[in-house]
Amino acid sequence: MDKIQGRHELKHYINYCDVLQLRAKLPFVASLDENATEENGYRVRSLYFDNYNDKALKEKIDGVNEREKFRLRFYNGDTSFIRLEKKSKKSGISFKEKTAFTVEQCDRLIKGDIAVLKEMGHPLCLDLYSKMYYQQLRPKNIVDYWREAYVYTPGNVRITLDCDLRASFNIQDFLMPNPVLVPISDVYILEVKYDHFLPEIIRGLVSLSSRRSTAFSKYAATRII
Repeated sequence: MDKIQGRHELKHYINYCDVLQLRAKLPFVASLDENATEENGYRVRSLYFDNYNDKALKEKIDGVNEREKFRLRFYNGDTSFIRLEKKSKKSGISFKEKTAFTVEQCDRLIKGDIAVLKEMGHPLCLDLYSKMYYQQLRPKNIVDYWREAYVYTPGNVRITLDCDLRASFNIQDFLMPNPVLVPISDVYILEVKYDHFLPEIIRGLVSLSSRRSTAFSKYAATRII
């Protein structure tokens, strides 16, 4: 198996004025994400896993150096393209593994049939299976938000603006077209991800003098509302 490429990840709390400023500047430097709709963005829906002791949540809040979280995710309500993802962090570097899921496989897992992970046989599925068996990980909550994304090839940079954050603890609604979700007011997040270096043109573009880097987590934010 190829070694997973780690990436640097910067996050900033911003406000709506910052969003308007970035929207006006980013298209002149970076390219819009190819998955964007006619509104220049797309909706992201994730189902996060945690255990009875909130292991993933506590490790995030405590800033544990080596931590991981699992999630199921799809975009723009399109359940024909669901992915299982494992996002881990070590010494400030982020790593992501992923594999495809069908609606049927996803539905079985949500209903508690973890054997589906063994049947799939993918290393990531087997990893989640072992964590669900030994650590009692279970689907915990739904996180849904609007994302605008831009890419800049040098440095493999990806810039995202996330807003309209919503959540639900009713995990059975994950695959539904229009689930009832609770809005999380006035949350705007800027994320900048890159490989080995961040080009100066991007650094200058996203350096908002009044904003500081944060360890914001949409999962954590929706768990403690």
